[in-house]
Amino acid sequence: MMTTMVYSKSKALTDAELHYCPGCTHGVIHKLVAEVLVELNVLGKSIGVIPVGCAALAYKYFNCDVHQAAHGRAPAVATGIKRVRPEEVVFTYQGDGDLASIGTAEIIHAAHRGEKITTIFVNNGIYGMTGGQMAPTTLIGQKSTTSPLGRTEEHSGKPLKVAEMLATIDGAKFVERVSVHNPAAVRKAKKAIRKAFECQLSGKGFGIVEVLSTCPTNWGVTPVDGLKWLEEKMIPYYPLKNFRNTEEEEA
Repeated sequence: MMTTMVYSKSKALTDAELHYCPGCTHGVIHKLVAEVLVELNVLGKSIGVIPVGCAALAYKYFNCDVHQAAHGRAPAVATGIKRVRPEEVVFTYQGDGDLASIGTAEIIHAAHRGEKITTIFVNNGIYGMTGGQMAPTTLIGQKSTTSPLGRTEEHSGKPLKVAEMLATIDGAKFVERVSVHNPAAVRKAKKAIRKAFECQLSGKGFGIVEVLSTCPTNWGVTPVDGLKWLEEKMIPYYPLKNFRNTEEEEA
């Protein structure tokens, strides 16, 4: 009896076992980035930049060159790599505790300069690796180790909307927010990631995809409830949409 292979892991991923917690959707996002690199036939000339955070070990998972950066500094490192090696495809993979906090200035100015890099921004609304502290993206009322009674607007301001902010910058040529909470959302996320890389390949400028992700461990919920919480709590505040696409604007 013959068997038919219907799915195989992307060759852009190594065989290393993922270290992520059960229910964490970093693995799904890794898969999407990997598949896009292969489909665009750029794996052999891709360079990833990974800073501090839950994805700090991603150099073990992506089957391409990966550079480690200091906390928040991935856009600066990626800028240097891209300017020295403009023919390479350079991307950063950053969490919200990294990009939206210590790295806010880096991402804003990379976008402002129109650096021809691609950023995958994983937003799970909390600091994951360091123990579940409140992040700039933590929702109002959401509890964390540093906001045990829930975040308040009076004390911490409203959660930072990164995609909306970057979409106001001329150098940002592709900005979209997606999610990976169900199969349909995963398919849309992959399309957005592909478009962001195509923005770089066409020489347009800076591209970013914000991906709403889960953190069941630090949210204190089961993996299944984490997906529900993302859909019911995060998406109403962080709407899924394309905020900037210069190719459509020019069409």
